[in-house]
Amino acid sequence: MKILIVKTSSMGDVVHTMPTITDIAAHLPGAVIDWVVEKPFASLPAMHPAVRNVFPIAWRKWRKSLWKADTRAAIAEARRALKAERYDLVLDLQGLVKSALWAVQANGPRAGYDRASAREPLAALFYQRTASVPKALHAVQRSRRLAAAHLGYDIGDTPPRFALAAPTGSWQPKASRYAVLITGASRPEKLWPEPSWLAIAAQLRDAGYGLVWLWGSPSEQERCQCLAVQAGGEVPPFLTVADAAAVLAKASLCVGLDTGFSHIAAAFGVPTVGIYCDHEPGLVGITGEGHVASVGGRGQVPTVEQVRLLVTAAMV
Repeated sequence: MKILIVKTSSMGDVVHTMPTITDIAAHLPGAVIDWVVEKPFASLPAMHPAVRNVFPIAWRKWRKSLWKADTRAAIAEARRALKAERYDLVLDLQGLVKSALWAVQANGPRAGYDRASAREPLAALFYQRTASVPKALHAVQRSRRLAAAHLGYDIGDTPPRFALAAPTGSWQPKASRYAVLITGASRPEKLWPEPSWLAIAAQLRDAGYGLVWLWGSPSEQERCQCLAVQAGGEVPPFLTVADAAAVLAKASLCVGLDTGFSHIAAAFGVPTVGIYCDHEPGLVGITGEGHVASVGGRGQVPTVEQVRLLVTAAMV
């Protein structure tokens, strides 16, 4: 059976889809699984051994210059690649109009959430098959249940398994036992105060961990360098998603905001504490096969003591 997964973004959402791939591979031995994803995150699906091909698209970039000839040519090439093979099922696990429109470009019957379940109800109009999945479930479970409903197997109460293979990476920390601190996020509302980070860094340093301050944008780099000057530790050069994943996979502990890197660490089984300052963790909380904990919520910025206790519990 040939299945095309459509889950284009964002980083954490892509990571949350991995247990679904593990389920499909376990319940449908021999299934061929391909994946459509935004180019910056293309290395993530490639980390799952059950994924055959990854189709990278650049819709976030293309939509800003649809009038340009090279953009139209790139979109046409992406459409040709998707139509080159016939799929038994094109499964949109994102439930947005943009993801549904990419599902339409593929060659095969389309399936996804029904109107009541999709994040954007209009997306359901583009599917030939729909299924109902409660919106109150965690993102990992929603994806797993949707695939199970359309592919005809039962996941029961089985825990999610990410089953990722870590890449080699181009940069490694000097310390053999290190904690990764992820202080940056996509919106300023998600940030945690710098004095709080310094307190947690001191706790980890006193416990014998080397510190790695991971960043993904110039503003995050500046913040990390400032914190490292005060608390010690290493600030790596710019790392691709694959290179960052390699660092996270070998970490002894991770403390991070509600951002994709934190979810990657947990997916590799690293003990991970997630700090939520502007989002409820119930639907997208830190999930993994190791020790995980999430704290905070919308309008509930965690205290240093709350995080300190969770870090102590996560130490190995």
